[in-house]
Amino acid sequence: MNAKPARWYHELTRYHWFVLAVAALGWMFDTMDQQLFTLARAPAMRELVLPKSSPGEVLRPEQKAQNTNLANEYGSYTTSIFLIGWATGGLGFGVMGDRVGRARTMLWTIVIYSLCTGLSALSVGFADFAFYRFLTGLGVGGEFAVGVSLVAEVMPDRARPYALGLLQALSAVGNIAAAVINMALGAMAHAGVVESAWRVMFMVGTVPALLAVFIFRRLKEPQRWQAAALDAPSAQLGSYAALFGDQRWRRNAIVGMLLAFAGVVGLWGIGFFSYELISSVLRTRFEGEQMNAADIAYNLAFWTGVTSIVQNVGGFFGIWAYSRITPHIGRKPAFAIAFVLAMASTAMVFWYLDSFVQIFWMVPIMGFCQLALFGGYAIYFPELFPTRLRSTGTSFCYNVGRFVAAAGPSTLGLLTSRVYGGYEQPLPLRLAGVTMCAIFLLGLVVLPFAPETKGQPLPE
Repeated sequence: MNAKPARWYHELTRYHWFVLAVAALGWMFDTMDQQLFTLARAPAMRELVLPKSSPGEVLRPEQKAQNTNLANEYGSYTTSIFLIGWATGGLGFGVMGDRVGRARTMLWTIVIYSLCTGLSALSVGFADFAFYRFLTGLGVGGEFAVGVSLVAEVMPDRARPYALGLLQALSAVGNIAAAVINMALGAMAHAGVVESAWRVMFMVGTVPALLAVFIFRRLKEPQRWQAAALDAPSAQLGSYAALFGDQRWRRNAIVGMLLAFAGVVGLWGIGFFSYELISSVLRTRFEGEQMNAADIAYNLAFWTGVTSIVQNVGGFFGIWAYSRITPHIGRKPAFAIAFVLAMASTAMVFWYLDSFVQIFWMVPIMGFCQLALFGGYAIYFPELFPTRLRSTGTSFCYNVGRFVAAAGPSTLGLLTSRVYGGYEQPLPLRLAGVTMCAIFLLGLVVLPFAPETKGQPLPE
């Protein structure tokens, strides 16, 4: 009888686990910053953008609807600006990761996004808030490509997809941590302990910079990268000319970018606006129950936190499921399944969600399906490029699409405010979200042109 094959993690040494832990922490803090922004976006826009009402002033229903639409519109603009910064930083730090090393570049990205998150707490208006989010995006965008390149190059071939899937799945822990912070600060604001909970949330986001300085002292550059840095001409390391000068790498880069574009718009242009959807649905209900403004704010912070937690619990298992099935059925079939399910589940949430109970089963399903795609990106993109171009190529795929994808949140905001703005709340956001679900079809159209990398070693 043949012996039962060892589990993938049995091949890992203590240093393998250390590298995975460091990369996972960096990406986990990165996603925590992203989620802090999505949770703080609505209250920040209400404070920074909406006209100040006089004490005791009672707004008419149509004024409340206009304020909701305006806050959603400006929230979508800040998201687009954040994505542009993300894409810009990703392109620059992706090249830097190939030229100066994965570990050193990852340290700089963590320090930048942590410190600039803290600056967001000092905002006095829309313009400076958006500028700080752009700066934060620079660091956020660079971390993913160098992190997955580092893990992909250190891990044994058989363990690689599982390790990368675990790295991406743990990012959901960062999102959940942000939700818990949001709920705790919402309770503190309701009790009068803090005044602007969203400002304190951004201050908490500075913590990763302190931890990174100590952790990264022990991290070494991968041997694959060291060998490539010695053997390849300097002009070939992290070069977009080299990336697009070779037909194979150029094709992989364009295909990967389009795959990422569909998922990024789906998540950042639709999925992460589920918090605004929940707020619109529940605000109408709470106002009908004659709640005062302080109680409404507290309850909305609680329920958006719950929504974020269950969405990311679903996302964790979606990424885990992708990493488990793709070694068996291949990258392309796994992507195809995920795109179809993401489109169906997102449309379901935006059209039907209307009660507290539905939050606990509809939102996790959407999180499972949408974030499964991002597990695919973490596994697939490093397999498309050689060591000398891996960080550059991965970053191009994951970030260039964000320049175009940055139009996604703005499109949602314009659909909500201008095209469907005449309907009663929360119908404008429902219609806008369902309309934009068509973006997932782009991923299915691109898949036939994508190479299958299942069971193949990293290209050199």
